[in-house]
Amino acid sequence: MVPYPAVFGGEVRNYGGQVSVDPAVDLAHTFADIALALSDGADPTTVLDRIVHLSTETIDSCEHAGITAVEGRTVSSPASSDELPAIVDRLQAETGEGPCIDTIREHKTSYTGRLSAEDRWPAFAGRSSAESGVESVLSLRLFVGADTLGALNLYSSVPDTFGPHDAAMAALFATHAALAWSVSQTIADLRAGIDTRQLIGEATGILMARQHVTRAEAFDVLRRASQRLNVKLWVIAERVVRPEDEPEDEGEEHSRHW
Repeated sequence: MVPYPAVFGGEVRNYGGQVSVDPAVDLAHTFADIALALSDGADPTTVLDRIVHLSTETIDSCEHAGITAVEGRTVSSPASSDELPAIVDRLQAETGEGPCIDTIREHKTSYTGRLSAEDRWPAFAGRSSAESGVESVLSLRLFVGADTLGALNLYSSVPDTFGPHDAAMAALFATHAALAWSVSQTIADLRAGIDTRQLIGEATGILMARQHVTRAEAFDVLRRASQRLNVKLWVIAERVVRPEDEPEDEGEEHSRHW
């Protein structure tokens, strides 16, 4: 098995060999373009997709690349260079094991050079090798601070193909992928917060007009309904703004309490 570096706390460490990254001006420009795209507000999902394609274009040993996310027992593929990473992720979801899942759950880099003979994931390895033809898998954790977001995964049909240089390059891509993903989540949270405030403001205005009360009194009506019905405040606001979306039996009961 070819020695490879592991990524922990943002550092690249080699176990069993020397890690070296050849200076490449075009690669430096590539990462500069990725950073600029993020700073200019490009869609982070597009950036993730670009990163997995760059992985296959830049890392000679990499035939396929993808990003894996695990939430509970749900395994998803936010970005893939082609259909193969999604096949591997599906098999990991069905078996509940695999290198990408280990990387995410155990916060470590996972590597295998002969998946067909791998005994760490017996249910996954045989099926994945047979259905995908993959032999070498290098999976790196995507993280920002202490938060694990997912894993960047490199695949090849060639046994024992990923070396220290490949792993060091993958670590660079993983850093940018984690940043893009973090930006994406931040944007989504901000948008959700804005939408929620707008919804509550609209519901408050409706209650002010309907019940001839002040803004503070209208908001208090929403707050008390939220506590009494044990649902989020924005859910109560949505029922006020869009009562047609609510089941008839629930709508009548809730409106009586407002």
